[in-house]
Amino acid sequence: MGAPYTSFNRYFLWPFALWLLAGGAALLLFDKQVLFEAFNGHHSSAGDVFMYYVSKIGEGPVSAILLLLLLGMKQLRNWWYITAALLCNVLSALLMQGVKNMVHAPRPMAYFHDAGWVHILPDWPRLYNNSFPSGHTCAGFALMSFLAFLLPPKYRGWGIFLFIVALLIGYSRMYLAAHFFLDVYVGSILGTVFTMIILAIMRYTSHHFFKKQNAGISEE
Repeated sequence: MGAPYTSFNRYFLWPFALWLLAGGAALLLFDKQVLFEAFNGHHSSAGDVFMYYVSKIGEGPVSAILLLLLLGMKQLRNWWYITAALLCNVLSALLMQGVKNMVHAPRPMAYFHDAGWVHILPDWPRLYNNSFPSGHTCAGFALMSFLAFLLPPKYRGWGIFLFIVALLIGYSRMYLAAHFFLDVYVGSILGTVFTMIILAIMRYTSHHFFKKQNAGISEE
């Protein structure tokens, strides 16, 4: 058995490219408070519940559960998958924490000095430090892009859904008053690009994990 099929799924990467263009334009046209209010200032009781739980998808335990469940698939029960999953999802988290601690940027609650207009509920975490970049967003995009790149050809269309989930994780971080737009934007780039680099290396070195050169890796 060779390495699992992988591809740089266009159904994930094309929406991601559009997000990069739209997000970059937004950063050029609007200041950080305007962008923050655009996401945090529009809320509802249903949105409060939904966004709180969407944000949880960007946390370590959820990623670990999803990646472990995939071991139930025969083609993924190998050291290639385990190594790729760990490198793409654990190393990106460690990298993110290092950057956050170096930059040490204030979060919205600190930047706006606990302003009354910021939408935050009593049971939401009140975070003040290490805002840049968004770790939840980085983890969400790392996980969802990794899953999208593992999809076999007939299921690659689900890459659009996985991109939407990743984007919602980023949205939730602004909705919950935890991050600015720039934090989310950069986090999404780091999570996706890091995963692409690691996966490219894993594809190139797959022969070290299997006796025969894997013929199942796509050449897209």
